Amino acid sequence: MHKSKPEPVCRLEVFTGAGRRRTWTAEQKAQVLAESYESGEKAAVARRHGLTPQQLFGWRRDARRAVTRRRLGDRTGGSSSAFAPVIVEAAQPRTQVPIAPAQLSGSPTIEIVIGSAIIRIPPGTDAAALATVLRAVKAAT
Repeated sequence: MHKSKPEPVCRLEVFTGAGRRRTWTAEQKAQVLAESYESGEKAAVARRHGLTPQQLFGWRRDARRAVTRRRLGDRTGGSSSAFAPVIVEAAQPRTQVPIAPAQLSGSPTIEIVIGSAIIRIPPGTDAAALATVLRAVKAAT
């Protein structure tokens, strides 16, 4: 099949040499990173130095993590999770409030004990009013 338009020319890079991984000194990496931050053209900077954009992004991520660790004083041990010290104290003794004996006669009531306060709730009590009373008692104790 004959095409009327010529095919576009693609860029092709040929690497010569032993084909091993390149090693970069810390100074070389710092120079490439600084250039990538200054120009804002990360992919172009990577190509200019014979890197893939992914490799440059990895270097940038590692540099950000190193700065964060330095700011934290490396308290996290190089991990993204951290531990905080926890102190568990014995529970404070509570005063025993006597519970009224159950009443078998009459209409059922609910008793709520908060601290030294006893709240008796008769049947048909408005839920909003009860919530207001409970908040007030809780705040007072």
